[in-house]
Amino acid sequence: MFKFKKNPFDQIIDLIEWAAAIFVGLVAVNIFLSVFLRKFFNTSIPDSYDFGRMFLGILIFWGIAATSYRGTHITVDLLWSISKPKIQRLIDIFATLVLLLVVSVQTFMLFDKVKGTYDDHVLTYDLNLPTWPFFAVAWCGDISAVLLIAIRTYRLIRNNDQNNDH
Repeated sequence: MFKFKKNPFDQIIDLIEWAAAIFVGLVAVNIFLSVFLRKFFNTSIPDSYDFGRMFLGILIFWGIAATSYRGTHITVDLLWSISKPKIQRLIDIFATLVLLLVVSVQTFMLFDKVKGTYDDHVLTYDLNLPTWPFFAVAWCGDISAVLLIAIRTYRLIRNNDQNNDH
């Protein structure tokens, strides 16, 4: 089978989407093991609740990255669907620029949360593990979202790329 070399943007996109998929798996495994151990062995994984909520937070931010690039997040297309293709493209560019601004501000604010959990030495309940690395991984997902939204914006403006699922 032939393997085509991807450009660097597409390789970055693939890596970010794989990271989001891995976090989906971690959330699922954590839930499955917690339920299984509690049901059949009357025990639990130490800090499974803390791990679950932090993995879910990580998943959300990495998921924002994946869905923002693909344009698969929730949209309202009433005006877009009745517009001409040129206007649709302008709406897409405007919406993506607004999304880029919002997620950039969110990323800036999330860094404050990472720093706060580090400075306050916030720990998990059972194992007393520091929580800031989990927040940092979530923040990296947010940075990835900004990167992918910037790539999407560039492609929409430069290449007239209609990479959306309207």
